[in-house]
Amino acid sequence: MAWDLIYWLICFFIDIALFASSLYQYVMLTDLEADYINPFELSTRINQLVLPEFIAHGVFCALFLLAQRWFMFLFTVPLTYYIVMLFIKQKHLIDVTEVFRVLNTEKKCRLVKLGVYFCLLAIIIIRVPLIYPSHNPILNSHDLNQYIKCKNK
Repeated sequence: MAWDLIYWLICFFIDIALFASSLYQYVMLTDLEADYINPFELSTRINQLVLPEFIAHGVFCALFLLAQRWFMFLFTVPLTYYIVMLFIKQKHLIDVTEVFRVLNTEKKCRLVKLGVYFCLLAIIIIRVPLIYPSHNPILNSHDLNQYIKCKNK
């Protein structure tokens, strides 16, 4: 039971890190579009985050697989496949000379990642109280049964 809580907390913090990384990248791309940052700075900052993000996402997906959380694993597989294909095709880094041509595509990619990580975060936040229902007043069956008995009287 304690390992479940530790597992979900690790997943929570990995998801927060991935969400923050994708949000930062999206904000940087928006700053480039508004001409607040130059393309060289943008590509340097984002390219530093790409490989750690890919590794963290791979660990995240592997945690779900090893813990046999099939729904969560299947939810992360499409994004993992996309990340692996980007890496194999050598298109995972942003090129300074082509950054304006691929700006809208990169922004959409980051928005999809944000959506996936936000959905996973919501699922994790909902899932953690279900681990220890005795400490959750809403899910505590003893209190709920007493409430139903008092309501029926």
